[in-house]
Amino acid sequence: MNTVNSQHIRQISFYILLVFLAVFLFLELKSFLPALLGAITFYVLMRNRMQRWVHVKKWKPGLAATVLLLLSFVIVLLPVGLFINIITAKVSYVIGHSNHVIETLRAAIATQEHKYNIEILNEENTKKFSMAVANFLPSILGATVNSITTVIMMYLILYFMLVSSRPMENWLTHYIPMKDSNVSLIARELNKLVISNAVGIPLTALVQGTVALLGYWAAGVPDLGFWFVFTCITSMIPMVGLGMSYIPISILLFAEGESTKAVLIILYCALIVGSADNVFRFALQKKLGDVHPLVTIFGVIIGLKIFGFIGLVFGPILIALFILLIRIYVNEFGNVKTFPIKDVIEN
Repeated sequence: MNTVNSQHIRQISFYILLVFLAVFLFLELKSFLPALLGAITFYVLMRNRMQRWVHVKKWKPGLAATVLLLLSFVIVLLPVGLFINIITAKVSYVIGHSNHVIETLRAAIATQEHKYNIEILNEENTKKFSMAVANFLPSILGATVNSITTVIMMYLILYFMLVSSRPMENWLTHYIPMKDSNVSLIARELNKLVISNAVGIPLTALVQGTVALLGYWAAGVPDLGFWFVFTCITSMIPMVGLGMSYIPISILLFAEGESTKAVLIILYCALIVGSADNVFRFALQKKLGDVHPLVTIFGVIIGLKIFGFIGLVFGPILIALFILLIRIYVNEFGNVKTFPIKDVIEN
């Protein structure tokens, strides 16, 4: 007759309790997940500098962490905030003058319909378009308010991570149920992946925005500063991001009767800017972290859906870590042929 090992029963019961509490805490705190992921990203980027200032230059941890937070704000978040402010101002203008914008587009499309004897826009499509604009644009402004809250929470988490970096890392190394070599492997790979995405993606966006800016300038597109910022932000989304910037420009040029310029912008961005993006994005990220292009593409798609804007960085990291964990599992349990259920029940 089989007898159940009480020690294993207690252990399994404890695992169930831990999983239950972990799920409960995750559901209650999931709104702070983007802030946590942002803090982890900045921590990886700042870790070596923090260690040097504290352990080599003998700075106090609180002072070193504060200086790093201020530098990150000035170098990273302040420019991003200015970019968002520019876009928000334009979005507010479009919301305030949405009827005028729609009427202008309708008149331009009507001209093309009469010229080529085709029907592009009817009353039903116009209503759908108006409703889409009315629903979509305010959501951008709401996202800006949520981003401010996320940034505040991110800095709060990041400060305590930096101040307690050594104890935190020692605790993780001790309690993660893996070999020390595999824990070190995860740390190295995570560092490479964060740098590849957190540095590579913005640099690629700046390059793509600069190349696109040359075409906008040659075509005489107004508000070059706004469209440069908008192109930089949207181009962070692989495959479709660039189209989110040059298609509206082309529509506006069509509305103004500049059909030739509109076609040239489409061709220039689709061929020249798109090619520059693909070459530079994949070459840079491969050099920084040897990330496969498909990992980046699918990671960004998943990351944006789950985490929002910070998913641009952490989406590819999650997929790459999943692949890494498969390698580690093989390393840890490569000789295990079956699930060790016999350890739970003794004969």
